[in-house]
Amino acid sequence: MRIAMIGSGYVGLVSGACFADFGHDVICVDKAADKIAALKEGRIPIFEPGLDELVASNVEAGRLSFSTELAEPVAWADVVFIGVGTPSRRGDGHADLSYVFAAAREIARSMQGFTVVVTKSTVPVGTGDEVERIILQERPNADFAVVSNPEFLREGAAIDDFKRPDRIVVGLEDERARDVMSEVYRPLYLNSAPLLFTQRRTSELIKYAANAFLAMKITFINEIADLCESVGANVQEVSRGIGLDNRIGSKFLHAGPGYGGSCFPKDTLALVKTAQDSGTPVRLIEATVAINDTRKRAMARKVVAACGGDVRGKTIAILGLTFKPNTDDMRDAPSLAIIQALQDLGARVKAYDPEGMAHAKHLLDPSVVYATGPYDCAEGADALVIVTEWNQFRALDLRRLGEVMAKPILVDLRNIYARDDVERLGFSYTGIGTSTRRDYRVGMAAE
Repeated sequence: MRIAMIGSGYVGLVSGACFADFGHDVICVDKAADKIAALKEGRIPIFEPGLDELVASNVEAGRLSFSTELAEPVAWADVVFIGVGTPSRRGDGHADLSYVFAAAREIARSMQGFTVVVTKSTVPVGTGDEVERIILQERPNADFAVVSNPEFLREGAAIDDFKRPDRIVVGLEDERARDVMSEVYRPLYLNSAPLLFTQRRTSELIKYAANAFLAMKITFINEIADLCESVGANVQEVSRGIGLDNRIGSKFLHAGPGYGGSCFPKDTLALVKTAQDSGTPVRLIEATVAINDTRKRAMARKVVAACGGDVRGKTIAILGLTFKPNTDDMRDAPSLAIIQALQDLGARVKAYDPEGMAHAKHLLDPSVVYATGPYDCAEGADALVIVTEWNQFRALDLRRLGEVMAKPILVDLRNIYARDDVERLGFSYTGIGTSTRRDYRVGMAAE
């Protein structure tokens, strides 16, 4: 199949490279000339494990190319994917669909013959209807079908997710598009990936519902973690205890500083707005959004408490800036709110992240000092805070840390260290969902 991918950001580039690896001919299009120039030179503008090798091998094989011009690739293509950004709209939180609609107008002017136009971007219910209307407005006699095919890629594991998906969701209203989309994903039949065909609006809602449910699951265990700290339970054991129930499952039950990234924050908010506009509010999602927003600054208060109630003039070392490991994505990362809150309280902040510092410098106060590694970051610090659980932070030499730090205080917001191991080496340890108190009674005073 001949595929044009409009948008060469995270979704577009990963999807385009994977489609090319399946054997399809793919042209990735983006109006950002610097991005396309970099891709043509073999430089990948985002960090995703394995993506650079995947792009290079398919460019060399002649199946993957890049362009700033949309018209020729669209006229050439059997299938045109729209993979542009849909950020939260300023002012009201709705998804900003201006890039999607602009792409639809340009696609309409360039299509030749029957063309399947696929929204790969995360879009609210009814967007496919509007894309169809826009194309017909531009080209009343155009022969096309509009399809919804949401992506379910986890940053840091996107290539594996694309090639070994849990499911492939395709929403359509034109049966001719079923055969085309079946051919696009035919290479995945060997992996027995379920190909779920639905109505277009149903497909659009599936993506939002999935992300909202996972966001709720994260928020749920974070609230249980707070309860554990109050009553003397251990959230890791609670998580394991409920996660062993097959009806619940263990994924997304790791307590931490709150969710961030390119999907959960904007998608939960967009779903809330869509539901409110339709007169059917989703109150569980509304609560999830509110709880997650307040949790991030609450983590800064946890750091303050670990430092004796005051961080003014103290140096706080932050390990991990990105919203999760194995990505350079800083969008809505918990570190942003935590660092801002600590600075508001008078702390000096040093930070280190293996991949995110270049982006962080554009988002954080210029006073933040960026280190060359974890031990450089910890040197002279009054407390060390683990915000993102990069693998290289999981086996730090605690004795060495104790030697270079001003005070041996570790605040572990990802629970990657065991309290007893850390305290045995003279550290003060603060985790998530655990407590040092040993004697609790429910409904009565401890004896």
